[in-house]
Amino acid sequence: MKIGAVQFEPLFGKVDRNLELAGNLIMKSDADLLVLPELFNTGYLFTSKDEANSLSEQIPQGRTTQMLCDTAKEKGIFIAGGLAEKSGDRIFNSAVLVSPDGYIGRYRKMHLFLEEKLWFNPGDEGFRVYDTGVCKLGMMICFDWFFPESMRVLSLMGADIICHPSNLVMPFCQDAMKTRCLENHVFAITSNRIGTESRGEKSLHFTGGSQVTGPDGRVLCRAGEATEEVGIVEIDVNEARSKKVNEYNDLFADRRPEFYRDLTVERNRREF
Repeated sequence: MKIGAVQFEPLFGKVDRNLELAGNLIMKSDADLLVLPELFNTGYLFTSKDEANSLSEQIPQGRTTQMLCDTAKEKGIFIAGGLAEKSGDRIFNSAVLVSPDGYIGRYRKMHLFLEEKLWFNPGDEGFRVYDTGVCKLGMMICFDWFFPESMRVLSLMGADIICHPSNLVMPFCQDAMKTRCLENHVFAITSNRIGTESRGEKSLHFTGGSQVTGPDGRVLCRAGEATEEVGIVEIDVNEARSKKVNEYNDLFADRRPEFYRDLTVERNRREF
């Protein structure tokens, strides 16, 4: 199958423009699965809870999810992308997955970065893997990569490909994804945005470099640091389904979870 990342510069609050641009980039591309950046429809640099609330949408009823569903149906592809989700009086930094047949599911970001903690609620639904019939897809968002448990859980749940909508401002993720994919033997599509967003006294520069990473840790394609583009590569999903390193070692069979208890037990740091 052909998979890829859509990279462009969303303009803050310009939802109509951002949706139109994203749709055009998707329609011009030849892929089976595309991933859009985090908060691709609104931009990233919120300045208040009220502002985040005004730009958030329900999932799947909101206009962004519906636009993605319409585009996926017309193009005959799967699409994942990030948006601010409104759920009652709560707001989540979320991602949706859609198919030619409509909405599949959502993911709410578990590990919030910087001032996201002021505007968004932390994800409350955990990680999920969706069987598309062609492959099994998991989702995580941006800063989740910093926590190796994110990709490990998705991989243990059977994900072949991790969809990774992002708004990266630190220079580490693209290289770190080589290790994340290698240690789990999965594909990952990291879709980052480009440009500098300045609002009031705050400014963030986004690093671009959207990439597809393979199960052996190789970067299969990588976008430029400041270019609007769609990077697509053809893969064999079966490469992610064997966890063998050699004739004696299997990444998952060799795990010793009985000795990993401290990973899931709350401990006072001073005990170590």
